[in-house]
Amino acid sequence: MRKTNLLIRTGAAVLAGMILALSIPGQSAYAKEYGYTYNYDYWEDVQESPDFYTVCKVFTYTDLGLDTKLNSPQGLFVKGSDLYLCDTGNNRIIQLHRDSAEKLEVVRIIDSFKEPNGSEKLNKPTDVAVSEDDEFFIADQGSARVLKLDNDLNYLMQFDKPVDNTLDPNLEFQPNKLAVDTAGRVYCIATGINKGLVKYENDGTFSGFVGATPVTFDWTDYIWKRFASQEQRAKMVSFVPTEYDNICMDYEGFIYACTGSVKPDDLDSGAADAVRKLNLMGSDILVRNGNYPVFGDLYWGAGGGYEGPSYFTDITVMENDIYVCLDRNRGRCFAYDDQGRLVFAFGGNGNMDGYFRRPTAIEHIGHDLYVIDDLDNSITVFVPTPFGEKVYSAIEEFDLGNYEASGQAWEEVMAQNGNYDLAYIGIGRSLLRQKQYKEAMKYFELKYDEDNYSKAYKQYRKQWVEEHIVIIVIVVLALFLIPMTIGRVRKIKWEIDNADIFRR
Repeated sequence: MRKTNLLIRTGAAVLAGMILALSIPGQSAYAKEYGYTYNYDYWEDVQESPDFYTVCKVFTYTDLGLDTKLNSPQGLFVKGSDLYLCDTGNNRIIQLHRDSAEKLEVVRIIDSFKEPNGSEKLNKPTDVAVSEDDEFFIADQGSARVLKLDNDLNYLMQFDKPVDNTLDPNLEFQPNKLAVDTAGRVYCIATGINKGLVKYENDGTFSGFVGATPVTFDWTDYIWKRFASQEQRAKMVSFVPTEYDNICMDYEGFIYACTGSVKPDDLDSGAADAVRKLNLMGSDILVRNGNYPVFGDLYWGAGGGYEGPSYFTDITVMENDIYVCLDRNRGRCFAYDDQGRLVFAFGGNGNMDGYFRRPTAIEHIGHDLYVIDDLDNSITVFVPTPFGEKVYSAIEEFDLGNYEASGQAWEEVMAQNGNYDLAYIGIGRSLLRQKQYKEAMKYFELKYDEDNYSKAYKQYRKQWVEEHIVIIVIVVLALFLIPMTIGRVRKIKWEIDNADIFRR
């Protein structure tokens, strides 16, 4: 990290958080200090921002027309205009249809499924996914299985505890979160299994674990373990991969996995790895070109009983490759672009609209965000503000190749927030694609974007050489020919001056 005074700043933040916590009860003090929406600049200073999102509506069971109050909802899945809510405490899944951002209608309540011998109830469903063929995949945690049902809720098959010699035979299989690809393969997070994602083929067979997180350890502990006795080793902490908290499959079939179990020291060491993007081989291909890790908050206060780093409990990926992470610790949303740069952060803990007590799941429809709070038993719908839509427009125009339109949108963003680093970088990138390299360099230099500045400088140097090649050739030739000509003239003059001497 660039700053060596992290401890001092964190301590100051703690003190400020405690003061604000006393003056503003029931609300995250540190969120109040930051402002509702904020970002970090190159120097990792907090920069407040115009709001990206505003609360459209908070849905409770009465708003949805339900007779029973939601009870600890844990999972949310979106397909098209339908939302599937796992009402875990009530052993049911609620299918909702979105008519508009302000209107959700209950399509059906799924609390049982059909078997050849009758029907069976769901038992603590914690997550659900719906395939392109409208088949349901349900993490039925209470029954230790993942169910596969057709659209009419007929039983098709189930995925049980994987048979693997490395697993504890006494370990109870507790599927928690899941994702399904276009081929019908199931990727499951199970409580207590830290070998990565449990992968099942479309015929139900277990095919291994994928995407295990790298094992991190302290060298002093490692060396001590080498010399410790067997009894001492048994009492020491084991070096094992970290379990994932949630997964999401994007429109291209890549799996985004998040984990909240990141140590505070990882921020300083650069080992922060709260989000991973997995390909089919389980390799992490997430781009991390930002100035700081994909980690959430860089500084942590302790006001209102909340302390420590952000805890990413869920993630959703938009079609413009922006992924939004949900921080369960302080009730915030952090969005990053495809380069790993922070786009926005907003939210906080509290009882007001737009704040949360314990958020558990996040999804999106278009640019709208849906967040579940399992203590308030509610769904909060966020819609972008004009400022947020302008940022999205700038990013999406660039992806479509409309670089001039993207640059104009970024200029409008910069006019509303002159401290927004991405606006400068966005304008520079659009100028770079329009071959205005010298102008692009100015914007990259303002925000210390060394990589893009180097690209622009390389192209500008090449362009300058091409435009001045004639002059360069003339100068080079002159540097060689003029001395040669002068030397030749001097030699001839010397020979003429000394001709009579040689005749004698």
